[in-house]
Amino acid sequence: MEFKHYPVMLQECIEGLKIKKDGIYVDGTLGGAGHSKEIAKKLSDKGKLIGIDRDEEALKAAKENLQKFQNIIYIHDNHDNIQEILKDLKIQKVDGILLDLGVSSYQLDEKNRGFSYLGENELDMRMDKTQELNAKIVINTYPEEKLANLIYEYGEERFSRQIAKNICEQRKQKEITTTKELVEIIEKTIPKSKQKDGHPAKRTFQAIRIEVNNEIKPLYQTVKNCIECLNSEGRLCIITFHSLEDRAVKNAYIEASGKCTCPSDLPYCVCGAKKLGKIITKKPIIPTEKEREENSRSQSAKLRIFEKI
Repeated sequence: MEFKHYPVMLQECIEGLKIKKDGIYVDGTLGGAGHSKEIAKKLSDKGKLIGIDRDEEALKAAKENLQKFQNIIYIHDNHDNIQEILKDLKIQKVDGILLDLGVSSYQLDEKNRGFSYLGENELDMRMDKTQELNAKIVINTYPEEKLANLIYEYGEERFSRQIAKNICEQRKQKEITTTKELVEIIEKTIPKSKQKDGHPAKRTFQAIRIEVNNEIKPLYQTVKNCIECLNSEGRLCIITFHSLEDRAVKNAYIEASGKCTCPSDLPYCVCGAKKLGKIITKKPIIPTEKEREENSRSQSAKLRIFEKI
């Protein structure tokens, strides 16, 4: 299957990065290289682009899409490890970093990856196929309370407890192995009268995917690490698609901007606030109405930009 990728807020990201032609840039979520291609076009032969992705199929597609560019380094890894990646490359600082969080169009459309609630496929949902944890393990081994909590927190699903209970009841009879089996449990759990806001399995599948790929927990620290890796006046652009992602990015930016987070009744600062730069986007940038109409997966996207001192 062709690795389709629709770069969200492409022009806004390129403008936000303020690309220097001889600079070093990182695309920490390379995907189909939609954003990276535009970055590469603006670089001279002295410039460099580091493309990171944990999905080997994405890297393969990106290499094909960027084959005419000679100054790109491809890394199969997780952007959470950006400091170690740059250290291994003997690069101290970079001029810009882009993170386009969430799942790619290809991963959703390629049914055998198990991300989609449409059809019947193996429960997988791994962005990195080399990792052990997958959706089947989560669904069949997590305790009921843990399952309910993650479906509620990551999926914002109001029927999380009942869904988790019914999953656990079903797996006592037989291991749940396919996306269709999971969808059927969810559809039977949520009352028909409440199944009006899109597909009833959408929120639960999102929650399981976030858990499998550990998309939320390290994010706050990852943002801070990215800022540390920037040169002076370097830019960090992050696109989020989920309220928890956006909150983590927003809070990390606030801390890095040096804002004191101590309670107001304390006579002096004890949080050790340190100004590392400034927030460029006081409010997040969102896609234009035209983009939201043309690419439904951009609907919830938010772009936040930070500049290092």
